[in-house]
Amino acid sequence: MSKRSQEAKAAFILEQIDRIEKIIERHDGIVKALEDFEGEMAIFMGISQIGESFSKLDEIYIERFGLIEERKGSYYTRNYIVHDYENVDRLIIEDILRTHLPKLKEKIKDLYEYLSMENEHRRKSK
Repeated sequence: MSKRSQEAKAAFILEQIDRIEKIIERHDGIVKALEDFEGEMAIFMGISQIGESFSKLDEIYIERFGLIEERKGSYYTRNYIVHDYENVDRLIIEDILRTHLPKLKEKIKDLYEYLSMENEHRRKSK
């Protein structure tokens, strides 16, 4: 997959994280967002989209940016939500949102910036 495509995947993951953060902010916190059916559905969709997009990032970038566990966890969580929606433990999702999502955001930002710089360098050298 091209670096441009990888950059787009990283950008999409960041967009989903930003949307989740906005949903949480609009509901005045994680717990309230997950208690609201629209907030819950939107957050679950965002998490699912992150997991799906993560699975399409090249292994070289996953390794280089220390995202091996994050990719496994995000894809596991995607499957958990998609295949067992009615039994999802909100406490697990709350922990993911509080603990893991901010760390993931920083790592994906680093990846996106790297890919963006590489693609810009490639465009200028043509």
